[in-house]
Amino acid sequence: MEQRVRVLIDCEDAKGLVYKISKVFYDRDLNIDNNREFVDKEQGKFFMRTVVSGTFDTEELTNALKEVAPSTANLQVIEPKRKKIVILATKESHALGDILIRHEAGELDADIEAVIANHDILETLVRRFDIPFFKVSAEGMSREEHEELVMRLIDEQEFDYIVLAKYMRILTPNFVSSYAKKIINIHHSFLPAFIGANPYKQAHERGVKIIGATAHFVTNDLDEGPIIAQDVIPVNHRFEWRDMQRAGRDVEKIVLSRALNIVLNDRVFVHGNKTIVF
Repeated sequence: MEQRVRVLIDCEDAKGLVYKISKVFYDRDLNIDNNREFVDKEQGKFFMRTVVSGTFDTEELTNALKEVAPSTANLQVIEPKRKKIVILATKESHALGDILIRHEAGELDADIEAVIANHDILETLVRRFDIPFFKVSAEGMSREEHEELVMRLIDEQEFDYIVLAKYMRILTPNFVSSYAKKIINIHHSFLPAFIGANPYKQAHERGVKIIGATAHFVTNDLDEGPIIAQDVIPVNHRFEWRDMQRAGRDVEKIVLSRALNIVLNDRVFVHGNKTIVF
């Protein structure tokens, strides 16, 4: 029976890698449906994402690729399938609502396992889509105590990624390290500018002519994790900071959706604090 897989390889660059990898597919009479590669010449790193189809044994194909790739290569052979996500939210509905609508319309290549929030304001919205909602109040708790409860809920779910849909709490190093490269955040500014609280007010005071949004993987450096997607929209002197905030919410949800599409389709490599997106 015909199969289809995504092959992701990153390794030290070497002469003939594209030829050697492609020959593995050719020798097994596989069809290359899509192929992209990139060499970071400064770091001497090679990245390649290939979608192949045909009749093959996945384990045998993986072993054959390992034989031609450098011994230190990171190699993944991934069967395309719907991934699972858990969403963390607080009070704002625009990013969460957009994800819920796309999920309902079949535009999100993932299943939403649960929404967890530290307030109950969004519960009615979430339950309209028959998605499990859990409130974990942070009132009277330390950040660590609250996160312990949230992590217990997360770990009860089967998931590939955690999505912060305007989750307005700073995560502890323990939380971040527990889900390394699995947490995706949307930040309401064009990073690295205007980091932290109220970026639209910061942008207004600076007199900017564009505002934007950044989706990134979360690291312990606040709002400085590897960037997945960004976009901007024009503004002018007539915009008060609240006008910028309203306009910015539209670009936030679009950028988050774009980033999710990239990640859910295995189109991103994390390289240090940067990403290569195919």
